[in-house]
Amino acid sequence: MERYRGAWRELDAALAARPERFIGFLSVPLDLEPEEIAATVEREVVGRGLHGIGELTPPPGRAAMIEPVLQAAADCGRLPVVVHGFAPTTADDLTTLSKLANRYPTVPLVVSQLGGLNWMQAVELVRDTPNMYLELSTATIVFAVRLAIKEIPDRTLFGSDAPHGDPVLTRALVERVTSPGEVRDRVLGGTIAALAGLD
Repeated sequence: MERYRGAWRELDAALAARPERFIGFLSVPLDLEPEEIAATVEREVVGRGLHGIGELTPPPGRAAMIEPVLQAAADCGRLPVVVHGFAPTTADDLTTLSKLANRYPTVPLVVSQLGGLNWMQAVELVRDTPNMYLELSTATIVFAVRLAIKEIPDRTLFGSDAPHGDPVLTRALVERVTSPGEVRDRVLGGTIAALAGLD
């Protein structure tokens, strides 16, 4: 738990330094008992006035570990939950996430990094699961971003995976595959603003 507390302190410092620019999502430990996860979400996410939970990275083949977090998010009033989409997340994990999302239909479940190398499957699962969203960072090919936005324009989100990715290049990629207007505006900020309760 101490490694999380260090990250939480860094988040607090960033939010305090630029409250007009940043909102907070907080990762929570997945190895706690469900009641401890619920208490942590209530105290550390809701109690701090943060806007969501994540990014969660369960071990490969163990995406089901996030279920207590989804329950806590549902109990706290529709908090969005972000789950790591690239390795170590597997194709089977993406399927598990879709099944879990169906069990908690009020919780927006965001798969980050376009689902990694399993991006085609991620696009299909998100398209077919109304409360799932797809964050577009770390795309390996331009076509993946173009297809994701075409298939699920109201549930794709700009992301840069900074500091590993470059926000300017990622934004340029979204602008390259969209036309100016409503869809681009949603992808570049409108959808996440709605999920985080900022609109």
